[in-house]
Amino acid sequence: MRNRRLTLQALASAAAVSAFPNSVFAQAAGEFPSKPVRYIVPFAAGGQTDVMARLIGQHTGIEFKQPITVDNRAGASGNLGADLAAKSPPDGYTWLAITLAHAVNQSLFSNLPYSLEKNLTAVAHLASSPLVLVVNENNPAKNLAEFLAQARAKRLNGGSSGNGTPPHLGLELLALTAKLEVTHIPYKGGAPSLNDLLGSQIDFIVANLPEASVHVKAGKLRALAITSAARHPLLPDVPTFNESGLPGVELENWTGLMMPAGTPTAIVDKVAASALRALKLKDVSERVAALGFASTGLGPAAFNDILKKDVARWREIVKTRNIQPG
Repeated sequence: MRNRRLTLQALASAAAVSAFPNSVFAQAAGEFPSKPVRYIVPFAAGGQTDVMARLIGQHTGIEFKQPITVDNRAGASGNLGADLAAKSPPDGYTWLAITLAHAVNQSLFSNLPYSLEKNLTAVAHLASSPLVLVVNENNPAKNLAEFLAQARAKRLNGGSSGNGTPPHLGLELLALTAKLEVTHIPYKGGAPSLNDLLGSQIDFIVANLPEASVHVKAGKLRALAITSAARHPLLPDVPTFNESGLPGVELENWTGLMMPAGTPTAIVDKVAASALRALKLKDVSERVAALGFASTGLGPAAFNDILKKDVARWREIVKTRNIQPG
């Protein structure tokens, strides 16, 4: 009889414990945030991802009446900061800025200490930006057709900001789609690769639009085609790859917000709604456009779909092109 009473007490205790987190989470969502939030940016300060995180953090912080502190944790192709966020408490007080590179990293690195899909949860897809094929102003190719003829006549050297970065992915996607043999030259960042293109030390780059557009407008580089589905306001005279006769070279580098898996849905939705409201503010939208981004403003479900599709898409391309981490 005593054993039966103990068993019943244990079951009652277990039921109370299982119910407790829900009541705590409901309360936490209503009170959230009641202390400062850490917004991990897994890249160096000053880049596009960092600026976007600071813009969103500034305005959500005003709305939430709590400071949103950006914590730059660069290293390991963005994996250092992502792993830190993935292993943080799922209480809503750790946010992570991610990009297309993180979706690619899932197949690019064989021993990642975290899983994008299992250890993190999608909050908001914030903005995206295409890439652009650029050559030096002295290159005789005036359009994509002339560039492709040049690339088929002689193996060209293409630069990028590093293995597995969006410019590298753009190069590989171009080579795969057009059936080109090119030599990839990885650099430690976009600026060094563009400097060598300006000096005619490499032949081309499929570059991040904001980084390249400055040199294109100055007449130092020539833009031949853009990886978006439609032309871009920053370079309205540059045709898309599809317009230029090479469909399939579509690629958008994007930035989004995630949290540790297990973060209460009410908190995820609250943060997502605030971030999407921030994107609609005039000063934010103008700054986003100046960065070369287009605001996307997608919530958790839509962002999760994008993540799944990009992880699957780039897994196949990484395998086909034998892309290796730097």
